[in-house]
Amino acid sequence: MRILHTADWHLNDRLGRIDRTDDLRAAVERVAAHCREQNVDTLVVAGDLFSELARPDALRESIRHWQEVFADFLDRGGTILTCTGNHDNENFCQTLRSAMALAAPAADRLGELVPTGRLYLAAEPTFLRLPDKDGGDVQFLLMPYPTPTRYLRGEGGQRYANPDEKIQLLVTAFENTIQQLRTHPKYRGGGPNVLVAHANVFGAVVGESLFRITPQEDVVVSGEKFADQFDYVALGHIHKEQFLGHEHIRYSGSIEKMDLGEGRDVKSVTVFDVGPNGREGEIALLPMPSTPVYELNILDPAADLPRLKADYAGAERDLVNLHIRYTAGEHNLEEVLRELESIFPRWYARDWQETSKVGPTLVTGEADRSKSFAETVRDYLSQELMNHPDDEKAELLKLADELIESVN
Repeated sequence: MRILHTADWHLNDRLGRIDRTDDLRAAVERVAAHCREQNVDTLVVAGDLFSELARPDALRESIRHWQEVFADFLDRGGTILTCTGNHDNENFCQTLRSAMALAAPAADRLGELVPTGRLYLAAEPTFLRLPDKDGGDVQFLLMPYPTPTRYLRGEGGQRYANPDEKIQLLVTAFENTIQQLRTHPKYRGGGPNVLVAHANVFGAVVGESLFRITPQEDVVVSGEKFADQFDYVALGHIHKEQFLGHEHIRYSGSIEKMDLGEGRDVKSVTVFDVGPNGREGEIALLPMPSTPVYELNILDPAADLPRLKADYAGAERDLVNLHIRYTAGEHNLEEVLRELESIFPRWYARDWQETSKVGPTLVTGEADRSKSFAETVRDYLSQELMNHPDDEKAELLKLADELIESVN
């Protein structure tokens, strides 16, 4: 059985003001192309299929896109195995899984040999078997991200005194569930087997940051037994491609650069073969071209804009965070913003600062209450502007005098 491992699709996600739908759908289409070119039998998606930001209508359109893109893959007997991640909506995925189980009831029973040519979504810990080309089968354990509703059964199991206790309960439940599935009567310890899990496994290199989750919230599980227990461990959740101590324990990484923290990542998917005696041949990485994500500092618009226009020609699809400094009277901010937008139409965030912006107050002590309002304002401004050029200081004081006179 030839298997392609991917994860963290985050369909319908956003980065700042930019809807990433088109980028992510293009990446899904590249995954489908790899499936065709590599004669893949089973596509594994290790969690976070959808974005938690997705609306119901967007979720519906993403599923319709799947149907179109993978129609030929499923028609020729290809199978898609997925599990839910921390960003997948649990209620939506449970409803979707229940609806799919009506068409394939065997997938709802642990250890069953299920038909190929379908998509299976594991919203709870799952053990199933898929037939291979040689008349045998490959065993799959599908482990969604550890949450209380998925792993802490019963009212007593969901009682915890603090977040640390909750995390420890989830770690224990996650690891115990894997061992329970491996002791199922239909599980063959020596047979070909693959673990699919959406989790942070101890020893993983996270990168610059987790994706919209803090380290304090995350559940880190031990993978010390994985190397001996499974022929391949297909992990999701960490967006950076890597293997953990053994080449067959792997994060595939996300299929697109999701934020600035992934700007330097090289994206890929993983393909490997499993035979009657376990994993066969080499594990290969297949490239996934992705959208550039970066930030730029514009310190002198007059000098920087012509250079940016030349250096970033063709950057219409890039995702850019812009930091702009300008000088009032020398640069027109609106014109600067318009020109930057023509170069980087997909800027996802931007901020600006006027270079002569008044800093922290230079005035000390309390105001002299014997002075008039106009005198107090003029004295205050004179002290605040003592480090500014004389002509600029005089112009601002003149404007203040005119404003006070008009108010009076």
